[in-house]
Amino acid sequence: MRRGGHEGTSERLVNRTVERYGVWLRSTVVPLCGALGLVWADAADVPLALALLAPAVLACGVRLWALRRPLPLPIPLALLWTLDAAVVLLMGLSQPVLDGEGGNAMVEVAVGISVIAFQFEWATRPMAGAALAGAGIGACVLGDVLSSSEHDLDVVPLVRILIQVGLSRAGYLIVRARARAADRSAAVRAALRREADVAAARRATEREYLATLHDTASATLLMVSQGDSRDWSWLPPRARQDLEALSAMPGFETGSVDLAALLGCVPEGEGEARVRLTTHIEGPLTIPSGPGLAIFNGVREAVTNVSRHAGVREAELRAWREEGNGVVVELSDGGRGFDPDSVPVRRRGISGSIIGRMRAVEGTASIISRPGAGTRVRWRWHDRGGVPQAHDQDRVPQAHDHGRVPQAGGRVPPAGDGAGQATEAPGPAAGRATEVRGPAARTRAEHTAAVRFIRGQLLIGAQLVALLICLVWQFTISLRRLVAHQDVYHPAWAQTAAFVCLVAVAAAGGASLLRGRRIPPGVRGWCLGSVLAVSAVSAYTLPPHHATGPPDWAFGVVGWHALFLLADLRVRWYAAFLGAHIGINAAAVVGHGAPAAAEAAVLGLATVGSCGLQFVIGALMTHLLRDTAPAAGSAAAREEELRTRERIHEHLQSDHKERYRALTATTVPLLVGLGHGVLSPHDEEVRLRCGVEGARMRRLFAEGDAVADPLLNELRACVEVAEHQGVTVSLAVRGQPGEVPVEIRRELIDPVAVTLGRTRSAARVTVVWTPGAVRVSAVGVDCADDRTEAAAVPSQRRAADPDVAVGGGVAVVRTRRGESMWAEASWSRPASSGVALP
Repeated sequence: MRRGGHEGTSERLVNRTVERYGVWLRSTVVPLCGALGLVWADAADVPLALALLAPAVLACGVRLWALRRPLPLPIPLALLWTLDAAVVLLMGLSQPVLDGEGGNAMVEVAVGISVIAFQFEWATRPMAGAALAGAGIGACVLGDVLSSSEHDLDVVPLVRILIQVGLSRAGYLIVRARARAADRSAAVRAALRREADVAAARRATEREYLATLHDTASATLLMVSQGDSRDWSWLPPRARQDLEALSAMPGFETGSVDLAALLGCVPEGEGEARVRLTTHIEGPLTIPSGPGLAIFNGVREAVTNVSRHAGVREAELRAWREEGNGVVVELSDGGRGFDPDSVPVRRRGISGSIIGRMRAVEGTASIISRPGAGTRVRWRWHDRGGVPQAHDQDRVPQAHDHGRVPQAGGRVPPAGDGAGQATEAPGPAAGRATEVRGPAARTRAEHTAAVRFIRGQLLIGAQLVALLICLVWQFTISLRRLVAHQDVYHPAWAQTAAFVCLVAVAAAGGASLLRGRRIPPGVRGWCLGSVLAVSAVSAYTLPPHHATGPPDWAFGVVGWHALFLLADLRVRWYAAFLGAHIGINAAAVVGHGAPAAAEAAVLGLATVGSCGLQFVIGALMTHLLRDTAPAAGSAAAREEELRTRERIHEHLQSDHKERYRALTATTVPLLVGLGHGVLSPHDEEVRLRCGVEGARMRRLFAEGDAVADPLLNELRACVEVAEHQGVTVSLAVRGQPGEVPVEIRRELIDPVAVTLGRTRSAARVTVVWTPGAVRVSAVGVDCADDRTEAAAVPSQRRAADPDVAVGGGVAVVRTRRGESMWAEASWSRPASSGVALP
C-alpha cells in the first residue's frame, strides 16, 4: 500500500520485475530483428546497415549493464532515456537501407516491441514512457517516408503501435492495481496481527512479571511478615537481588544456553531450609535461552516447595535429552505428597512459576503426586519450529526472565505460597502436553497465507490483462483483417467460424474471471482445444504465401487467448502451446514447398513479433506469480516483524515503567530498607508492613484468574495471607455479585488488605452487593495502628475528613476504637459507566 507516496512491497517488486523484463525483452528483440534484417539486405548495404544497427545493439547492452550496475546520479535517467530513444531512431533509419518488405517488417517488429517494452521499463514514469512511444512512432514515420519512393505514409502500422502502447500501459496499470489491493489488504491484516501480537506479548510479559514478583519480592516480604527465621543474615542480599529483578527491563531472548550448566546452579538454600539435591544430568543440554531460563526458574521454585512443604530435606534432580531435539528435567522427592485436585485456583507457586513459564515457551510441565507418595515434577521442551500445530491465541515470541543467573548458594530460594502451595496441580490446559503452534510455525503459516493472497491478486490481474488484450486485439486489428480479406480465404466461412469460436472462448473464460473465480479445468480444456482448432483452421484455409501477412488475422491473437487460459500454470505449459501453434502454421507453409531465405526471415520476424512477445509476457506473469509474490510476502513479513518488534518494545518499556512506578510507593522502600539494613525484620512494624504488601501482591496475582466473581476471589487471596500469619478471618457475602472494573476492585480491596495485614488475632470481612453499589468492609481485632498505610496508596486523594478517602469513584472510611480497626470501601456505579450491577 502507498503510504505518504511510498510504494507497498508488492507494488515495488512488481515495478522492479516489469522493468527488468522490459529491458531484457527489448535487448533480445533488437539484435534478433537486426540479424534477420541483414539476411535480405544487399551485400552493398550491409556495412551501412551495420553502422546503424550496431550502436542500437550497443545501447541495449548498456541498458542491460545499468540494471546490475546503476550509473551515478544525476546522469542515469537522462542518459538511459537518451539511449532508449536512440535505439528506436536508429532502427527507423535502417528501414530505407534494408528496403523492401523485409526491412519494413523488421522495423515494425523491433520498434513495436520496443515501445511496448518502454511502458514496462519506465512504468513508474509514464511521461517518459509516453515520450519514448512518440519517439518510436516518429522513427516508423521517418523510416516509411525515407524508404518509399512516393514518400507516402502507411498509417496501419502506426495505429497498431498505438494500440500496443495503450494495451501495455493498461496491462501494467491493472497489475499494479491488483498489487496495490494486495498491499492494502495485507497492511490491514498485518495491523490487526500486530495489535494482537503486541497484546499477546504484553500479556506474556505480565505473566512473567507476576511470576518474577511472586518468586522474589512477594516471597521475601511474606517470610519477613511471618517472622519464621531466627537468622536473618540472608535477608539483605536477597532484598537487593529482588530489587534488581524487579527493575530489570524485560526483552526477548535470542541466544542459547547450556541447561546442564544452569541446573548446576540451582540454589539449595541455607541452614534448616536447605534441600540436598542428588543430580543426574546428561550434559551438555544446549537449548534456546528462553526455555532454559524458564526451566531453571521452575526448578528453583520446585526446590523451594520441597523445603517448605514436602517435610523432607532431600530431592533428586535428573535431566536428559530426548529424540527430536528435546530435553526433559525431573525433580522428585519422597515427601508427604498432596492431592492435585484439591488445590485452589489462586495458588501461584506452580501455576505461575512452573507451569505458566513453560507454557509461555511452548513447553509443558506436569506434577504427579498423591498423599504419602512424594511428588514428581517434570519439565519437557521440544523444538516445535517445524511442526504445524493448533493455533494458540497467546503464542508470540515471548519475553523471558532477564535477571542474572544465581550461583549455587548465592541466595536463599524464594518461598512458596504457604501451606497449600505445593498442591498446585496442572489442569487440563496447564499440566498436560498440549499441542500449540510455535512462533516459527505460525510465522510460516502467515507467510504462506500472505504469499497465496498476493499471488491470487496478481493472477487475477494477469488474466484480466491477457483477456483485455484478446478482446481489444481481436475486435480491432483481427476483425479489420478478417473483413478486408474475405476473398483470400478458402473457404471464407471457415475463417469467420474460427473468429466466432475465439469470441466464445473469451466469453467462457472471462465469465469465470469476472466473478473472481479460477477457470474450471473442464472449461479450460475445451477452450484450449478450440483455440488450437482455430489455429489449424486459419492456417490451412489461408494461402501459404499470405501466412503471417495482413490476411492472417489469427496468428497474432491465438496466443493471447491461450495466455489468459494458462496464466496460473507454469510457463512450460504455455511454451508447449505456442510451440504447437507455431508448428501447425509452419506445417501449413512447408506443405506447399519450402520458403526462400527472405520469406523465412519474414516469417521469423512475424513469429518473434507475435509469439515471442506473447511468450515473454507469459514468462513475466509466471515470474510475478512464482517469484515476485513469495519475495513480496517475505519482504512484507520482514518489514512487519520490525514494526511489530518496535511496537512491542515501546509497550513493554511503558508497561515496565508503569509497573515499577506502582511499586515505588510501598514495595520498593521496604526492599531498600531491608537490603541496606535500615529496616529490621525483628521490628513488628516492619513485619506488619511486609504482610500488607504481601497481601496486596497476592491480590494482584489473583486479578488474572478466570472466575465468576473476581472481587471475591481477590478478597480471598488477601484473607489467605492473613490466615497464614495466624489471623482468624471470617468472610461473609450478601447480595448478588455483579461486574466491577479491575481498577475499582483494586481500590475496594486495598483498605481490607491493609486492615488484615495489621491485624494480630481475628478479623471479619463483609461484602454487600446492592442494585447500584457494592461495599467491602473489614473489622480487625487487636489491630496495630499506622495511619501512614492509607496515605501510601497513591491513587487515593484525602477528603476534608481525615478518616475518609476518595479515589477513582471509591469512598473509603476508616474508624479506630481502641485496638479495633474498621475500614469500609464503597463504590456506586456512575450513570454513564455502563457497568451493570444487580
